[in-house]
Amino acid sequence: MKIGFLVNDVMTEHPLYTTTHLTAAAVNLGHESYVWGVGDFSYAPDGSIHAHARKADGSRIDSHEDYVESMQDEERETEPICVDDLDVLFVRNVPSDELAQRPWAQTSGNMFCQLAAARGVLVVNDPSGLLHALNKTYFQHFPEIVRPKTLISRDNREIREFIEAQHDKVVIKPLQGCGGQSVFLVDEDEKANVNQMIEAVTRDGYCIVQEYLPAAVDGDVRMFVMNGKPLEFEGKYAAFRRVNDSGDARSNMHAGGKSVPVEVTDQTLKLVEMVRPKLIRDGMFLVGLDIVENKLMELNVYSPGGLTSIRQHTGVDFGEVIIRDLERKVRYKNYYGGSISNAVLATL
Repeated sequence: MKIGFLVNDVMTEHPLYTTTHLTAAAVNLGHESYVWGVGDFSYAPDGSIHAHARKADGSRIDSHEDYVESMQDEERETEPICVDDLDVLFVRNVPSDELAQRPWAQTSGNMFCQLAAARGVLVVNDPSGLLHALNKTYFQHFPEIVRPKTLISRDNREIREFIEAQHDKVVIKPLQGCGGQSVFLVDEDEKANVNQMIEAVTRDGYCIVQEYLPAAVDGDVRMFVMNGKPLEFEGKYAAFRRVNDSGDARSNMHAGGKSVPVEVTDQTLKLVEMVRPKLIRDGMFLVGLDIVENKLMELNVYSPGGLTSIRQHTGVDFGEVIIRDLERKVRYKNYYGGSISNAVLATL
């Protein structure tokens, strides 16, 4: 199987990233693996899609550090490949990371991935579904019962009225963004600074204001969902709890959070079942859900992370489980040709 991984930029990848974990799993299972950034595509006059990629060398990756160092060697030349020849194109870029420095890159990856899917490459997650998830309004399309009370606005007065109506803490964050950037917790001590918080978020776009869930003091649960179902292997779930002992309201790993093992509850499994239909319909093969008690706080459909932490906690290489599932999908694609749409095949 030939598999490509689309990232923001090869030079910003890290040994602990889930994309590195997935690439290593693919290589160690005997597949040809390529990695490139959203700025490395090209569309040829004959309509074919190409990329300036970096191939994972060797038949096995034992050290993620050595692998990333080799991929990022500035003296190493990229390898021109025809994306049409791939069996799978795995979308792992984060459009919101491009907002400040490379706004052109926010939608470029999706554009080329749609073309690749139209030419018969299995693209996961489905690029047409991903277009609807470029910002956090995608979250509002899921059942109200699984979502915290939310306001999306740029109006200072409206935001302040919502905050006052909650009679408790609220969370303010940008509509576009990830990794806990520009996330504020407003309580009684912080209300004097709320105008500055609102301005800090709204200067870059819309603001999301959510009710604060008291259980968030214990962090949140990152749960991987594959094909609309909890990712599980031999009774162990691909999940962990993210906590921040520093007093910061954010549990994101990029914001100082850390991972600890977690027991997946029936409540969590019920929540996954409620969001499953839309994930399936939108062709969302691999998704990360961030959960506090019975509420869904975030959906990461572009580049959910945490497989390295999960392997440490469970002893399971879920990267291998994911690649094995892609092998199965490629067999289906070969059986049926183009008679099954990319969105359907992505979660089959």
